[in-house]
Amino acid sequence: MTKELKQKYTLKITQANKTQLITILYEMLLIYTDEAEEAYDREDRMEFRESIRKARGCVNELLGSLNFEYELAANFLQLYLYVNRELIKAEVQNQKAPLENAEKVIRGLHGAYEKLEVMDTSGPVMQNVQTVYAGLTYGRNHLNENLADQGIDRGFRA
Repeated sequence: MTKELKQKYTLKITQANKTQLITILYEMLLIYTDEAEEAYDREDRMEFRESIRKARGCVNELLGSLNFEYELAANFLQLYLYVNRELIKAEVQNQKAPLENAEKVIRGLHGAYEKLEVMDTSGPVMQNVQTVYAGLTYGRNHLNENLADQGIDRGFRA
C-alpha cells in the first residue's frame, strides 16, 4: 500500500461509522490480495508473503468485530475463517488460485456493505479527531489539506 493510500485510509477511518469501518477493512483486504497477486507474478516471494500477512491482519480485525449476539455473526465467522484458510493456503503452497477464491468472497461482502452504508446514518465512531478541509489552493492542480481543531487535548479526554 502506497503512502498516499495509507493517508487516504487513515482519513477515511477517522470519519467512518461502524458500517463504513467494515467496508474499509474489506477494501484494504482487497488491496493487499491484489498486491500479493502482483508480487506472485513478479516472483517476489517476500512481498507475496508480506501482503498475505497484511491481508490476514484485516481478516483478524473482521473476526474481532463480530457481535455474536446476532445469528448472522456465525455465518460471517464461517466466511472469514474460509478466507483466512485460503490466504494461508496461498502462502504455504505458493499459489495464486486461493487468493482469487478469497477475493471472490470479500468482493461479494464488500458490495453488500456498500449498500448498507447508505442506510447507516450513525455518526463517526471516532470522536475528537482533526477536521480536514480539502480544496484546490496555492496552485492549479495541487490538492492541499488544511487541518483544523488541533486543540491540546485532541484525542485525549480526562
